[in-house]
Amino acid sequence: MSQSYNSIKPNVIDDEMLQKAVEERWPEDIGKLAKSEGIDFKDVTELQLSFRNILQIDNLWQLENLTKLQLDNNIIEKIEALESLVHLVWLDLSFNNIEVIEGLDTLVKLQDLSLYNNRISKIEHMDTLQELQIFSIGKNNLTALEDVVYLRRFKKLRTLNLTGNPFCEEEQYVLFVVAHIPDLVYLDFKLVSDTTRELAVSKYHYLIDPLEHEEAQALAQLEEKLAKQKELEYHKTAFVEYLNGSFLFDSLYAEDTEAAKLAYLPGVDDLLQAYRKDFVSVCENLFNYGLKEYEKREAEVSEFYKGLHEALTANQQEGRKIILDFENRNKERLDEIHHATSYNIAESKRAEYNEDILQLSETLMTLEMQTVDQLEELIKDFEKNIAVIASTFIENVKGIYPFDSVLVWTSEGACMTQLLEDLVRLFSMCFLAIEVPAVLPEASLNGLHFCVTDVF
Repeated sequence: MSQSYNSIKPNVIDDEMLQKAVEERWPEDIGKLAKSEGIDFKDVTELQLSFRNILQIDNLWQLENLTKLQLDNNIIEKIEALESLVHLVWLDLSFNNIEVIEGLDTLVKLQDLSLYNNRISKIEHMDTLQELQIFSIGKNNLTALEDVVYLRRFKKLRTLNLTGNPFCEEEQYVLFVVAHIPDLVYLDFKLVSDTTRELAVSKYHYLIDPLEHEEAQALAQLEEKLAKQKELEYHKTAFVEYLNGSFLFDSLYAEDTEAAKLAYLPGVDDLLQAYRKDFVSVCENLFNYGLKEYEKREAEVSEFYKGLHEALTANQQEGRKIILDFENRNKERLDEIHHATSYNIAESKRAEYNEDILQLSETLMTLEMQTVDQLEELIKDFEKNIAVIASTFIENVKGIYPFDSVLVWTSEGACMTQLLEDLVRLFSMCFLAIEVPAVLPEASLNGLHFCVTDVF
């Protein structure tokens, strides 16, 4: 099944082996040129390292744009050092001594994987290979037919080779595989017929139905988790994360042993509960108000970029029009210069043409300066509007909670209303940390360029 290196001298993948392998794939004349000038491994997209007695995968980090890699017919024992090959689409590790599937996590673009003729006893550690379409793992040590269920997660898998594994000897092998991977087109080099598909579904529906139910539940949970993560990211952007509930209050008292002791005193528990209610109410008010203000801020930023885009677009259109008019106006003049009957006439036309070029330059420069002035005015308005939003926000936040209306005292006698004041103050500081453009993008003005920087 696999090879032994007892009588073979193991090799390592070094620069010399890589360079030789690259040169072998190119025509002779190109190979000689590459040899004389050197090879940039970043330009290599395909590499064949078959039949080279390689014991350990190494030194492939330089080939970061590799899409196809052949490491078949070696004596490799472990899948490793492939993490930098993130563009890999095709990988052949057949006819080696690999025992465990591992080291493939970063190969998220992989579509074709061959592990044929190795020593693998379990299908595992392939969760990230969601683009996988072709998988060959025949002639290994797979004994448990249930391992095939793992392959259900690969929704794009259409071609599968399992032939030569011990579990292939089981009577219902084909029907079990087809039932559990319903979109399979080819199994062990044979087309899966509709009849086989129907028989598989009929025989194993009692196993498939619970599986599909579990998968649907898992998918729903994943979608819910992703939705919560997306919502949390939105709240973080608005600086209101974890304020929509009791999370903040609970986290403050999670390890507060003094508060737990105070709760046993007469009337203190009711006081703490009332304080908790007020605290959570402040948090929720800040949360709702913060979201509204974030929407205002985003609208202002969006309006700024809209104005910026409109100004630059108008400038470019006007510049193109000016240049086009210049070209049309001077096309006839250039012909006159070319066909001038005397030197004096040609010089006169050339002088007129040069004067027109100077006028064009001045016109474009004036247009550029007008645009700069327009952008500066746009920036000033933006700064003013953001400042108004920020100051209004701070004033309104101060009025959300009447700080002098409730006093709750800890065993040390410190006024816990201070916590609420700190909460509002912190929230205000976060809001003021809004990001505004620090540099305007470079704008092309019909061949002329300008860049407005440090405008804030």
